[in-house]
Amino acid sequence: MKIFVLNCGSSSLKYQLFDMDDESVIATGKVERIGMEDAILTHQPTGKSEAKLVTEILDHTTAIEKVFQFLVDEKHGVLADVAEIDSVGHRVVHGGEVFSDSILVNEQVKAAIKGVFDLAPLHNPANLMGIEAVEEVLPTVANVAVFDTAFHQTMPIKAFMYPIPKILYNKHKIRRYGFHGTSHKYVSLKAAEFLGKPLEELKIISLHIGNGASITAIENGKSIDTSMGMTPLEGLMMGTRSGDLDPAIIPFVMGKEDLTLNEVNSMLNKHSGLIGVSGLSSDMRDIEEKLETDERARLAFEMYEYRLRKYIGAFTAVMNGLDVLIFTAGVGENSDNLRKALTDSLLCLGIEIDQELNKQRSKEVRRISTSNSKVEVLVVPTNEELMIARDTLRIVKSE
Repeated sequence: MKIFVLNCGSSSLKYQLFDMDDESVIATGKVERIGMEDAILTHQPTGKSEAKLVTEILDHTTAIEKVFQFLVDEKHGVLADVAEIDSVGHRVVHGGEVFSDSILVNEQVKAAIKGVFDLAPLHNPANLMGIEAVEEVLPTVANVAVFDTAFHQTMPIKAFMYPIPKILYNKHKIRRYGFHGTSHKYVSLKAAEFLGKPLEELKIISLHIGNGASITAIENGKSIDTSMGMTPLEGLMMGTRSGDLDPAIIPFVMGKEDLTLNEVNSMLNKHSGLIGVSGLSSDMRDIEEKLETDERARLAFEMYEYRLRKYIGAFTAVMNGLDVLIFTAGVGENSDNLRKALTDSLLCLGIEIDQELNKQRSKEVRRISTSNSKVEVLVVPTNEELMIARDTLRIVKSE
């Protein structure tokens, strides 16, 4: 079975085509600058040379049509006919309280996705555009929506409710939703498989740390708490996002700096975190290069590690123990400096890592803890696209 995985943004899309018989990637690609005359389509078929097209692409439907033309192209194609695509899995950022699992798309599902536009105004409209574009181009193919928030719907009410007037939850569904659920689900499954233990018997903390970052407590295979909240702004310090802060800072700064609501929102989401503290970059690689020579870069790194450490301690207490600590995503998978600094500060939890193993690079799951460590410490490369493809296959087969 061939499954096409699609991740749509407001002016871009990314895709991967999988052969689910062996979960191999047949082709990958992206379309950038949708809505402009000089849009760029980059297509990479496995085992063939990359193809690139610069042309006018004014909407997502046209973008999908162009992608499908490449898939069957005589030189760059990987399919004889687009009819070989059995189903399409769509990344949808926010499912609100409506969706606790992936689901086959119908008119009711699309209406529900639209109903939570206000919870993810930058993402859900684009995700829905992708669904409708595929429906227009391939009207007979099954579409499956896979939600970033679904994995966290197992959180107990004491974890997802905020201590504000409950009427705000009743009227507006203001609560913790969490994000990166597809990634946290994938790496926890891979960790259990690697360790040869049932996922249902493990207490896991998953660190998805890239430009966006979140940490999730996974007990018995279920998310029981996570750092991101109603929006992806809450929680850890990130590349450009502030993470947790005193909410009274917002009206204080708005008054002192005469900022509008949009301006302060932009400040917290786009100009804070690593870039805000360091004044240098939102990229951890740039921060690490300046650790010995730049005081602000060093402070940004130390704050980043410190906040991670606090959450690990808190989530270990939430689960009353810890069996596995997972590092994943761009920073988690690649920064041995951060992994060392963080785990050196967690000796109280019985965590001990092998520095030689920590410095190694691999695209496979690997253990970096010592044989004496009371906690298994793993680096698990995430693969959200494959998780979406697997969920799509599961949903389609169950119908």
